Amino acid sequence: MVASDHKTLYIRRVLPLSLLGEQIATKRKTLGLTQPMLAKKARVGLSTLDALENGRLGELGYSKITNILTALGLELKLLEASAGRPTLEELMEEGRDDQGLDRRR
Repeated sequence: MVASDHKTLYIRRVLPLSLLGEQIATKRKTLGLTQPMLAKKARVGLSTLDALENGRLGELGYSKITNILTALGLELKLLEASAGRPTLEELMEEGRDDQGLDRRR
């Protein structure tokens, strides 16, 4: 889960690195930072940041992730994982919330 400014983004299952990269890119752009500016501020390579934001990174170490999040004013929070499967209602709610995949637009 990534949290910022008392607004929390809840991700109910394992957080894919590609989704984390999308959230980082969105926050970076909101703050008016370029990739080179964020890479320097977070002390990570520009190619690493670019690959993360564009979903081309298979793995990334914890310290690099926390450096990037800290540079953006974000933090990583851990929560207990639920062992159960999502309910139909939860899946339907998640589908309604995910407007990015609505291809009818």
